[in-house]
Amino acid sequence: MDENILNPDYEITVSIHKPIFHISAVAKMIGIHQQTLRSYEKQGVIRPARSDGNTRLYSVNEIERLRQMLTLVNDLGVNLVAAEIILRMREQITSLQNELDDAKQKIDQILNDQNI
Repeated sequence: MDENILNPDYEITVSIHKPIFHISAVAKMIGIHQQTLRSYEKQGVIRPARSDGNTRLYSVNEIERLRQMLTLVNDLGVNLVAAEIILRMREQITSLQNELDDAKQKIDQILNDQNI
């Protein structure tokens, strides 16, 4: 028997991008019915990965995205399609901000190199 299984100090690390959660677990985590998740998938709002046995699998990132979407829908009254668009735009803004930060660092490096 692997002693690490019983060791409370043993840590398991999983990529937040790796789809490992079944639909039943995700439904319980976020407090909605499995059929609602299937409906979201049918509408193209979410795209869970599939196992070899065709089981839906969700990553930590996808679960967090679902939580954000439900907050927009339930708390702010945004419809599902608009919530998906808002989240996609937020992701694009974050990506563009990262690109801008990288460009600023490169410019700073060039300016520093020229002063030497």
